Amino acid sequence: MSNALNEYDNDTAYHRPVMLQECLEGLDLQPAGRYVDVTFGGGGHSARILERLGEGGHLYSFDQDADAEREAEKLVRPQFTFIRSNFRYLHQELKRHGALPVDGLLADLGVSSHQFDTPERGFSTRFDGPLDMRMNPDGDEASAADIINEYSEAELHRIFGMYGEVTNARTLAATVVAARRGQSIITIAALKKAIAPVTPRGKENKYLAQVFQALRIEANDEMAALQQMLEQTAQVLRPGGRLVVMSYHSLEDRLVKNFIAKGKFFGEVEKDLFGRSSVPFEALTRKPVEASAEEIALNSRARSAKLRIAIKN
Repeated sequence: MSNALNEYDNDTAYHRPVMLQECLEGLDLQPAGRYVDVTFGGGGHSARILERLGEGGHLYSFDQDADAEREAEKLVRPQFTFIRSNFRYLHQELKRHGALPVDGLLADLGVSSHQFDTPERGFSTRFDGPLDMRMNPDGDEASAADIINEYSEAELHRIFGMYGEVTNARTLAATVVAARRGQSIITIAALKKAIAPVTPRGKENKYLAQVFQALRIEANDEMAALQQMLEQTAQVLRPGGRLVVMSYHSLEDRLVKNFIAKGKFFGEVEKDLFGRSSVPFEALTRKPVEASAEEIALNSRARSAKLRIAIKN
């Protein structure tokens, strides 16, 4: 094994891949296959995929994060291409690289351990730092601070309720708007202080995680990007190709589940005049695969992970 791959030990400080073995098995990796990891992150999954590819195989990994791009430099080899892009541009980028169709696609949704553990990125409630939360901090998208300080009370109510599933979303939105009248809320500490009066006692950690999730999803347009990427998987995967998606909250998992089962995100399966349905994928897992108790003990992020695997019809 090369030194580069050794740097991606499962216990890496950058990112510990969740359900690594299950993901690799789900992809049904072939040495000469062409694969896509649309969420490179710390490179843990990508490194292990590369271990199993021969000279005729190739891996294309997507990430919009500059830190991820620097990590990807450790994996440089003829069988690997890093694409600095949001995965919502999946088909466009693979076509540009002459990489269609592909044999398998992996998506490990959510935030990498490295992003959570870097205070200046603003993802974690454990540190103080700027309210950023953008997956691509070099971009011109609105940061979490922009959302907190500029969105109307109605818009804040919507995202806290929809994306954070916060029970007192209306009260929370009103509290934020009242607090920012005196001074802009631009740090994690300032936000936690501003919403302390409406944060449930004894459930602070869970509540703050819900609030931060809502802001992160909005800042990165995550739900729309996920839907766009999933729709394109039907175009980029060859018949018999594998779709492997791991999600960390119910909003994501519901979209993945519906898309695999129905070929759409909302409503019922469409049928022709003869009552026949045509969906692009067949689920290989009736229920989502979940991490073992042993893995959860080693990596708390695995607790909420749900893995779904499907084959392209």
